[in-house]
Amino acid sequence: MPHVYILQCSDGSYYVGSTRDLEKRIEQHATGAGASYTRSRRPVRLVFAEEYERVDEAFAREKQIQGWSRAKRAALIARSAQSLPGLSGSRYRRDADFDTRP
Repeated sequence: MPHVYILQCSDGSYYVGSTRDLEKRIEQHATGAGASYTRSRRPVRLVFAEEYERVDEAFAREKQIQGWSRAKRAALIARSAQSLPGLSGSRYRRDADFDTRP
């Protein structure tokens, strides 16, 4: 089954990926045969995974999570769903402090 996953690297950073075979992919990251990002940040530890029915769903979720802040990823890992909305968006709205009415 397809999965989206988050690894915590030895430097504390997070790596987000998706795969059809989670166990095999984690082993690849652990041995240095995974992504170049994790290769230099081993050891890595699986801290989050979600299973999906279809590959495209897992890939879409991967891309969504990759766009999130570190704080929002940490909330997801901690399963703090109630805090996720508060960690979204406001810092990216450039016009939020300006009244654009004529």
